[in-house]
Amino acid sequence: MSTTTMLRTEGLEKQFVLHLRGGLRLPVLAHVDLHVAAGECVALVGPSGAGKSTLLRALYGNYHADAGRILVRHEGALVDIAAAAPRTVVRVRADTLGYVSQFLRVVPRVPALDIVADAARGVSREQAREMAAALLLRLHIPARMHALPPATFSGGEQQRVNLARGFIGGHPVLLLDEPTASLDAARADIVVDMIAEAKQNGAAIVGIFHDVAVRDRVADRLHHVTPLQDAA
Repeated sequence: MSTTTMLRTEGLEKQFVLHLRGGLRLPVLAHVDLHVAAGECVALVGPSGAGKSTLLRALYGNYHADAGRILVRHEGALVDIAAAAPRTVVRVRADTLGYVSQFLRVVPRVPALDIVADAARGVSREQAREMAAALLLRLHIPARMHALPPATFSGGEQQRVNLARGFIGGHPVLLLDEPTASLDAARADIVVDMIAEAKQNGAAIVGIFHDVAVRDRVADRLHHVTPLQDAA
């Protein structure tokens, strides 16, 4: 594992404003200091409602940070995506920061193979499709399904398409939100192997793993997320 920091937060804070409750402010994250090195997997742990998913979405820039910095090593420099222009955030996501959510959101009627191949980086279209097919097969999505849109798939099959799409890019920083939630033990083992390979290739990974057995196999460290009402 490298000592190079790939992702770091400094004093990160996030609150939600409940407009239907008269502008009530609900603080979720406060003073979050997190760092992840190349080749390291950090698992976010804490009770339901503590803010783990909120933190993951903030790291990806889906949620605006109310205070603090989110530094991602992009093209050799640390970029603060909490303060960056939207165009910069898009570039960081395309080249550096990958995200695998629990749910697959794609354009309808697009084949699974194309959905995965479109996320490949730095290769020809033919190579991307070959890589996509290999990943789908590895995740037990048979070739006869590659030309079908994932809207016709089961929840577990959709999650495996989502995993293939997330891993094909080889992003230096990867965020994983319950990557094995809908998978049986055999398919979860495949994902554990994929995470291990990504770490060996230098990826810095932050994940939420409610499956403790999976978490213990992939995580190098735990980062505890404490509900603010419990910390008060």
